[in-house]
Amino acid sequence: MSGARISHPESSIGRGGEVRILDISPHGFWVDLGNEKLYAAYADFPWFAGVTLAQLDDVQRPSADHLYWPALDIDLSVASLRDPAAFPLVAALTPPQR
Repeated sequence: MSGARISHPESSIGRGGEVRILDISPHGFWVDLGNEKLYAAYADFPWFAGVTLAQLDDVQRPSADHLYWPALDIDLSVASLRDPAAFPLVAALTPPQR
């Protein structure tokens, strides 16, 4: 996913508004919220490291401060993207079950 640019015919728009993934780099990805663009570093959000482009691109915005990736079952507060240091990691990465 190094430097992949993602094109979207339509943004994912929910009650919370628009959301789409703009760009992916080896260190993280950019989230476009319409009026704001935020960077999610894999160092701050390690559960996104190694996911597929399709999984990352499948993002919803159920409310103004809530992002959801259904394929990954990941919920994030928009505030955590704005200031990751204010939201220390509390979930542990678990290996996939076989």
